[in-house]
Amino acid sequence: MKFSQEHEELRRTVRQFVDKEINPHVKEWEAAGRFPIHEVFKKMGDLGLLGVTKPVEYGGMGLDYSYGMVMSEEMGTVHCGGVPLAVGVQTDMATPALARFGSDQLRRDYLAPAIAGDMVASIAVSEPQAGSDVAAVKTTAKKDGDDYVINGTKMWITNSPSADFFCLLANTSDDKPHINKSLIVVPKDAAGITVDKPLDKLGMRSSETAQVFFDNVRVPQRNLIGQEGMGFMMQMMQFQEERLFAASNSLKGMEHVINETIEYARERKVFGMSLLDNQTVHFRLAELQTEVEALRALTYRACDLYINGQDVLQLASMAKLKVGRLAREVADSCLQFWGGNGFMWDNPASQLYRDGRLGSIGGGADEIMLGIICKTMNTLPGKKK
Repeated sequence: MKFSQEHEELRRTVRQFVDKEINPHVKEWEAAGRFPIHEVFKKMGDLGLLGVTKPVEYGGMGLDYSYGMVMSEEMGTVHCGGVPLAVGVQTDMATPALARFGSDQLRRDYLAPAIAGDMVASIAVSEPQAGSDVAAVKTTAKKDGDDYVINGTKMWITNSPSADFFCLLANTSDDKPHINKSLIVVPKDAAGITVDKPLDKLGMRSSETAQVFFDNVRVPQRNLIGQEGMGFMMQMMQFQEERLFAASNSLKGMEHVINETIEYARERKVFGMSLLDNQTVHFRLAELQTEVEALRALTYRACDLYINGQDVLQLASMAKLKVGRLAREVADSCLQFWGGNGFMWDNPASQLYRDGRLGSIGGGADEIMLGIICKTMNTLPGKKK
């Protein structure tokens, strides 16, 4: 992966924004369980940061995904996971299919305001009984005149309390599970939508996540993204960018915890010597940094192939699997070296311990990633007849 001057300029812009507009407020937002998402997104939109890879005609920069990856990696310098998660939902989860397959009208009405930071987007796929098993979703969208009538519920929906619209996956026919689903843009103010109170999560505290109910919600059929019945395929495509986002976004957060742990261990005296001088400590930190660099190389390679039009299903799944596990490993190992201080709520290692755990669940659990990797390796057993 070769980075141009434009890549580096984008990197500096994102880092300056994080240092000025986000990190000084992280503790306050984490304690509140939310952040001023419309205000932050508008500032990001004004800088072009919500449309880096989106079409120029709708306000985006029109750049390839290597620039999106750079932005994601620099957003990892935020000292919590919740704010970058909310941004990633907007840029890499709720809008890729809309940008690629949406009609001109849909893109004018929803994509352009999302890029500008005037609208907050949310991706409504998971349900109480259908998380990683996307084919099992039960929400329906049935035709009635020129409308779809939507009924069902979506669970663990990030950004939903503040969202202006949902990119919703629903069953639009009674056909087989992989060809009966469609993606539909649903405005938040449509009658029949109820957003429950924000969920009390282990981590990602500053991002709001809630259950959403759809009770005879009417939206015009023109809100369909692409073709009816192609929703599952489009969602699988969106997952590729979501998984690359997850991997790249975690790199600098893990490095931050490693570096903070090094500085603490250097100053901490135990039995008359620096904690860092213990071989078990500095060797372990070297191992962790090596693992982060290996993940960075894997993520960059996947991105490089992706922007050159190659299938990265296997590599993106590997990166997603690795980041979920490595974040837990880095957090747990570093927390141990902080001792009692690591068990405190505002410690950088404990922050990663809480936030990083989502990496092995959201966007497809570790077991789903392993299944995908096995399938690409042709080692997955066939279904018994």
